[in-house]
Amino acid sequence: MRKLRTRDIKRSPGFTMIELLVGSAIMLVTILGALFIYARSNKVSVEQQMVTEVQNDVRSAMFFITRDLRMAGAGLPVEFSSYFIQGWDNEDQSGSEVQPDRVRLMGNIDDPLNLRIQQYQGSSVVINVDDYSFEQYPYPDVFYENKTVIVLPNPTSGCMAAEIRVITHVTHSTGGTNERFNFSPGLAPGIDPPGGMSGTCPDSDDYDGGLIAFVNVKEYWLDTNGAATGYLMTPENGYVGEPGVLYLTHNAVHFPLARNVENFQVEYDGDLDYDGLLDGWSPWNSGWGLDQISRLQQVRIWVLGRTAQAFTSVGGTPPGGIHLYRRPLISNSPAAAADDLHRRFLMDSTSNIRNMSLNLYNLGER
Repeated sequence: MRKLRTRDIKRSPGFTMIELLVGSAIMLVTILGALFIYARSNKVSVEQQMVTEVQNDVRSAMFFITRDLRMAGAGLPVEFSSYFIQGWDNEDQSGSEVQPDRVRLMGNIDDPLNLRIQQYQGSSVVINVDDYSFEQYPYPDVFYENKTVIVLPNPTSGCMAAEIRVITHVTHSTGGTNERFNFSPGLAPGIDPPGGMSGTCPDSDDYDGGLIAFVNVKEYWLDTNGAATGYLMTPENGYVGEPGVLYLTHNAVHFPLARNVENFQVEYDGDLDYDGLLDGWSPWNSGWGLDQISRLQQVRIWVLGRTAQAFTSVGGTPPGGIHLYRRPLISNSPAAAADDLHRRFLMDSTSNIRNMSLNLYNLGER
């Protein structure tokens, strides 16, 4: 009876309240630890994604800039070799802390064409070229439509004003005779070649014996405030109005190349003092004459990227002198005074300007 009574009063299977509380506390700590690790990993992943985006933006921008710099001036006659490049040093953009540089290029950068002008009509609607001129190039007639060209006067005329126009179509007779370019009246709007050579000679005869060529006027510039006005062409045709965007303005149309760009600096090198030696790197000098500009041979470019948001996973104080989290000194553009925890990526490159050296290219041979 005693054994039976003991078996009857034995407790039923289960957990006590204390055991449940202890187990729940352990489970809660485990879940919170897993969530902390996940949040930390996700934060690091997001920040690394920002760094990757900045690196891709900077590299893609540098590719286009250096490619076009190498082709600056290609296809232009030697008499016009001073008009292939123009720069601006540290432009002030409405109180922005960073003052970026700007560079404008011109040349047959994409497609070669150089045809001798036989007769220039005063209205500039029609330009006759030598017979069999179109046969020198592998372009069908429709290829010329809406292409931008530069009409260069005969250098012996003494006039150095060039007209920028857009082709409506070309016409010629079977067999390659009576070949001519047709344009709509008026100059191509908003396209300003380097050196201020845009204009019209006073006498239409100045263009007889001159050249007509495809032209690309390309300008690289950084918008630091998202409100570009004044010195820029009309802020439309691709302008997004967002700070930190590096643009390529190609024949008056804006192409956003890269976001997350903080600074854009350019320096130049050449034999400007005619001693047979390169003078060394310097920012653009507005006092350079046309003859000095024609002797520029190299361009160095810096593109500085910055993450869109500050890093929150940085522990402690960033080491001094590294400037991962501070805008560095570039060319004559000053550095920032303090860290802001935005990660930077700086890339620089040097391009040799082909300029007038491509004789085969100038003849239109590929």
